[in-house]
Amino acid sequence: MSNLLSSLLNSSSALSAYEQVLAVTQNNVANASTPGYAKQTLSLEAMPLDLALGASGGVRTGTIQSSRDEYAEQAVRRQTVGLGQAQQNVNSLTAIQSQFDVTGTAGISSALNNLFQSFSAWGQSPTDPTARQNVIDQATAVASSFQQAAAGLASVAQDTEGQLQQTVTQVNQLVGQLQGYNNQIQQGDRNDPGIDAQVNSTLEQLSQYADVTVTHQSDGSVSVLLNGQTPLLVGNQSYALSYGLQGPSATSPYPGAPPSAHIYASDGRDITAPTTAGGGQLGALLTVHNQVLPSYLGDATHPGDLNTMAQQFADRVNSLLTSGYVTDQSAGSVGSMPQSGVPLFQYAWTTATASDGTISQTPDYTNVAKTLTVNPAITAAQLAAITGTPTSSDTQPVTLTSEVSNGVPLALSNLANPTDPNDMVNRTTSFSSFYGQMAARVGTDLNDATSQLQVQQSTVAQAQTLRQQISGVSLDSEAMVMVQFQRAYEATSKMITILDQLTQDTINILGTS
Repeated sequence: MSNLLSSLLNSSSALSAYEQVLAVTQNNVANASTPGYAKQTLSLEAMPLDLALGASGGVRTGTIQSSRDEYAEQAVRRQTVGLGQAQQNVNSLTAIQSQFDVTGTAGISSALNNLFQSFSAWGQSPTDPTARQNVIDQATAVASSFQQAAAGLASVAQDTEGQLQQTVTQVNQLVGQLQGYNNQIQQGDRNDPGIDAQVNSTLEQLSQYADVTVTHQSDGSVSVLLNGQTPLLVGNQSYALSYGLQGPSATSPYPGAPPSAHIYASDGRDITAPTTAGGGQLGALLTVHNQVLPSYLGDATHPGDLNTMAQQFADRVNSLLTSGYVTDQSAGSVGSMPQSGVPLFQYAWTTATASDGTISQTPDYTNVAKTLTVNPAITAAQLAAITGTPTSSDTQPVTLTSEVSNGVPLALSNLANPTDPNDMVNRTTSFSSFYGQMAARVGTDLNDATSQLQVQQSTVAQAQTLRQQISGVSLDSEAMVMVQFQRAYEATSKMITILDQLTQDTINILGTS
């Protein structure tokens, strides 16, 4: 009788163990598509078998084991950082590239070509009022194209600033979620697979924004460091990041330059440099705002290529026009000079007052493209076409020798294909080529970013596939486990039924004897 009861007890224990295995398997199947979920396994342990001591053996459940592999998780997060950076680079550089047109049908390139053609037409008819007015009209179009390019790039910078603020906010929100999960873990939910899945899914989301280092603590909670050195989360304490703009100092070479973006730790430390180097979406945005855009619009140490081109072009055109003359002789008194040309372009200047009260003016180098305009007071009749050398006379008005009636238009026409270093940007590159180099630079950067994005997408997919093979749920494997233990459950149930009947029959026999 005791053997029957022991067998019945062992079968009941096995039945309970099989039921728990099936429950774990069903949970795996139900969460197969849950982000961050890792397959759970319930081990079975043999119970002691020693009939002399009354230990009749059997089976019981052990602990539930997670198949999560932290190395595989780190690999996915590491590649996700690169993916976030590459994707943001593509988005930002696409926006910048749209501000440049190298087809010659629009923008600065087209406006310059039209202006150069107007110079040539004026050179053929230097006294033609229509040709002169066309020069003014095309110069207005050039100024407008510079303004539009500067405004477009400034708009990209403003959008980037908004994205930086949103990204910092998103990072802080995700860290706040992790803080909540840490609280739950510390309160006793350490082995909850649902919380474990949420923690790892959130960490993966966080990785696309910034380079984070994750450490698992002995109590089951996670600690998160930004760039391996700035704490974002330790236990149940979170440390928020902040974002701000910082303009150039008054003593910097270009105090009127656009501000730079900065990221600050919770204690106020400026962590912009390591965050930029760390990559992710946050690092890419900082690079675009503080390095790529300033290469065109300027910063505290550099006026920006777009401003440099605009300033040197305006200055060179003005220099050639003011060196010429509207007429070849003076209409005034003895000794008076022929009428000189006037500047065509103008742009913003800054006024500074020294400690001794001296007032000085200098070009606002980082806002030339933004403020470039045609002199509103200029008329077609004031465009100087004549070049020559004034001659002095004590009895007659000054006249010109070596006069060239279209000397200025010809000199201006040479700006299209210059040979004189004075007609080039930085004395090395023609204005058209310099603009083409600016456009080509962002195009090359975008092409590289697109290629890098494709590589990172493939790398992330490979890392995720490896993680899936290690800790993901295989529906085929779970189906096999379910069938196996369902059959074991059914067989054990039949055994219990038989043992129950044998026990009942034994009781009946003993009762009648």
